[in-house]
Amino acid sequence: MGSDVASTGGTPRATGADWDESVRAVRAGAVDADEAADRLIALMTDDELLGLLDGDSPRRLLPLIPVLLGKRPFVAGAIPRLGIPGIRFSDGARGVVIGASTAFPVTMARAATWDPELEERVGEAIGAETRARGANYSASICVNLLRHPAWGRAQECYGEDPVLTGRMGSAMTRGVRTHVMACVKHFALNSMEDARFEVDVSVDEHALHEVYLPHFKAVVDAGADSVMSAYNQVRGEYMDVNRPLLTGVLRDEWGFTGFVTSDWVFGTHDAVAGLEAGLDVEMPLRLRRARELPAALARGAVSRATVLRSARRILRTCLLHAAAVGTAQPSAAVAASSAHRALAREVAAASIVLLQNEPVDGAPVLPLGAAVRRIAVVGALAQRANLGDHGSSRVRPPSTVSPLQGLREALPGARIDAVGGRDLRAAADAARAADTAVVVVGLDQHDEGESVVTGSVDVGAISRAFRSGPLRTVLTGVARLSSRFVRGGDRGSLDLDPADVSLVHAVAAANPRTVVVLIGGSAILTEAWRRQVPALLIAWYGGMEGGRALADVLTGQAEPGGRLPFVVPTDVAHLPPFDRTAKAVVYDDRWGQRRLDAEGHAPAFPFGFGLGYTTIEHRLVGHRFGDDGGAADVVVANTGDRAGSTVVQVYAADISLRRPVAQLLGFARVSLQPHEKATVQVALDAGPTLQRDPATRRWSTRPGDWALQAVQHSPADWADARPLRSSSSSG
Repeated sequence: MGSDVASTGGTPRATGADWDESVRAVRAGAVDADEAADRLIALMTDDELLGLLDGDSPRRLLPLIPVLLGKRPFVAGAIPRLGIPGIRFSDGARGVVIGASTAFPVTMARAATWDPELEERVGEAIGAETRARGANYSASICVNLLRHPAWGRAQECYGEDPVLTGRMGSAMTRGVRTHVMACVKHFALNSMEDARFEVDVSVDEHALHEVYLPHFKAVVDAGADSVMSAYNQVRGEYMDVNRPLLTGVLRDEWGFTGFVTSDWVFGTHDAVAGLEAGLDVEMPLRLRRARELPAALARGAVSRATVLRSARRILRTCLLHAAAVGTAQPSAAVAASSAHRALAREVAAASIVLLQNEPVDGAPVLPLGAAVRRIAVVGALAQRANLGDHGSSRVRPPSTVSPLQGLREALPGARIDAVGGRDLRAAADAARAADTAVVVVGLDQHDEGESVVTGSVDVGAISRAFRSGPLRTVLTGVARLSSRFVRGGDRGSLDLDPADVSLVHAVAAANPRTVVVLIGGSAILTEAWRRQVPALLIAWYGGMEGGRALADVLTGQAEPGGRLPFVVPTDVAHLPPFDRTAKAVVYDDRWGQRRLDAEGHAPAFPFGFGLGYTTIEHRLVGHRFGDDGGAADVVVANTGDRAGSTVVQVYAADISLRRPVAQLLGFARVSLQPHEKATVQVALDAGPTLQRDPATRRWSTRPGDWALQAVQHSPADWADARPLRSSSSSG
């Protein structure tokens, strides 16, 4: 295996094929990955060894990162002399950011499918395109919890619930890992954008382990190869130096054996302390560690054992991955292939949430009937392919389909009038002349997204010259000034833009058959206008095929399969406080639907809500449950005249409380033909009913009178609930 080390000093001898030989040996079972890693380390110089622990690109490339991220993988720890390819990084959560790739619907949209099997297929497709672009590592699994819908990167997460997030994130992980290493991010408690570089999150043990970490553990258990640490502080320590979480929880308690990378550039605050805390790789450039670790190792400020520990983690994980996936690489033709475009369209249709569909003249407005011959399509967003954030997750597909184009393709025999929306009179006139009006309003990358430049970055990460003094002051000032002109970031309001509200009112007044389509990555308040329109959908940032998928749903070619992955309140005051400039915040166990339940507020649309085009009934007939989980058997019947689907959702609550707080335990998507009946078994997660003892780290049953029920969205009434921990029963 080329492990002969020169005994007289100098550069250890190598064959140039040492990596490939090691991978073959691990694949054949001739040696385990730990021993193979040690043999490779024995061949390295100290410079090569330390080079494993940060990115390979020089710091002068810092201003070019946004451009280079879309052109090639960012590499860390490559050693050509030994044939080691290193970690070859690509983002992103909705497709590959390198080259012209398939743009899938954003993560929040895919969460709305409530379909882990479909998400695993998306993960496999993203993994294949990632590898075809020359990368071996995908940071595509974002499982930060949606604590507040104003979070600018809400579109990159799976919503507000730990069980839904854990199931969907695990599915993505399994799919991605068929081709490349899977990285889960941002560990931990990263749920705001504008102040992400400095905010300090306070959280008690109960909320930390029972609310904000279970979904991370689920993804680790699903096989995640790597974890990306967050920028923020938790309990006074930045995450890259947060030993209690990076080592105490992630490794000691959960048994994670992969490697941890920093969030980019400003996510490493101390070269030595981070390494000792459990941060293995500084990404993506040669910055703090390149400057500080060689001298620290030489003078004993960091031990060789600590360096070797991280080196082994990195090499072991990369060896196991390379041995598992083999040498066959997907062709570049897989990117944005017809199969992946079809998958993107399928996912987009399955994600669309129908919130309202009231009858007009005795029949629901949707799906559009054959008698509809003239449609007014109103709003600037109707004519644009609105793919979402333009930050690190941005995908550049070779083509896109707007809602207007999708409708014109789907209804070639209909007259479709497009009106931008700025001129309210013109919009109303077009609506008045049409059989149906479709108003497309909402958000784009200017309203929400990643805040790439803020005034709170630690510019000392770039160079020693910026750690203090006038240069630091000047560069920090430039960052603060630039942040005022950068798109995205956290949202300042959950309402539609006032101009959009006026547009909805004008069109609805002109045509009673008005359909409003909301575009965005999270909750948008609707109280100011939703009662004026009969039909309302959320179409998210639907990806490159989003326009066709929307047309499929509007015309009834596809069922509106989506269910809300968050609650839509009637008032922003019913949500936790959200200060996007806060330097310190407290995360508790009251957010989203749970906060509304606990405080007695009725939502506009509850968590898990969504309508279809048929009527579906279901009945819980039995369940089994213990501290290790269980299952519920539910009979589901399509009582309508067309095929349809639903998501059976099982919730539990302590009904001894005056206001029970619903906890999702499990869910299952089911599709049924007209008048078909089926029995569905729903796997139940015990986690929401358990509590962790901080002293012993052991889990036990939460006190209370717990009951469960199977429903189609988060319940407001617990009168018909069954005892949770009873034996299997039928009814």
